[in-house]
Amino acid sequence: MNDDKNEVDTNQKKSVKASNGRASNLNDIDALSQYLKSEAGAREGRAIPPLEKWHPEHVADMDFVIKANGEWWHEGGKMTRESLVSLFATILWKEESNGVTEYFLKTPMQKIRIQVEDAPLLVNDVGIVEEEGNRWLEFTTTTGDVVRLDDAHRVILKAYNPKESNHTADDGISANTKNDLKEVDQSQVRPYILVRNGLMALIGRNTFYHLAEIGELTEKDGETILTLQSGGQYYPLSMPTN
Repeated sequence: MNDDKNEVDTNQKKSVKASNGRASNLNDIDALSQYLKSEAGAREGRAIPPLEKWHPEHVADMDFVIKANGEWWHEGGKMTRESLVSLFATILWKEESNGVTEYFLKTPMQKIRIQVEDAPLLVNDVGIVEEEGNRWLEFTTTTGDVVRLDDAHRVILKAYNPKESNHTADDGISANTKNDLKEVDQSQVRPYILVRNGLMALIGRNTFYHLAEIGELTEKDGETILTLQSGGQYYPLSMPTN
């Protein structure tokens, strides 16, 4: 999919309306983007809609993948319009049932099931914010979310294993995606932080290097500890040995 396919042609925009609780067909990327743009106009800034209050009965599937490196792909092509990706990110929704995790793009009328190889969000910046005498570590995602390190939003380390992603062998993954997954070390440890609605964000490699420079590294019992300070609290993080 190229940039032209990502663009919503004003002459081909679909009118998406929901009336009397009837589900509209939003599992078309142009129709969905048109709907979101019309709804976003009623909210200030990049406000996240009240997803937890929406309980649509209709569920559809879309050929839509958020890759392990944070890229968003639709119908085998990378989405390059950052504004469109950020718009779709506002309706990301996660559900867990019987040990199975599923991700959706959620609207009041419909849930559109998508595939997520690792974390649905990606942190690409971290900085220090001074506020009322407190020093906070503030993380920013590529899609515009901002979250501070605190008791409810801790940095964690966990192993990433492509086999644990919500894919199966026959779910239509492209050959290129499968090759990308093979290149990922099965024992690779990655840093994450909780953002919202149960959605985790992968902390990009360069951002984590910067985080390590901000924090304090110490050795204890042969283990390297990275201690981060935010909001007057200290958050120790055991670093992998290799």
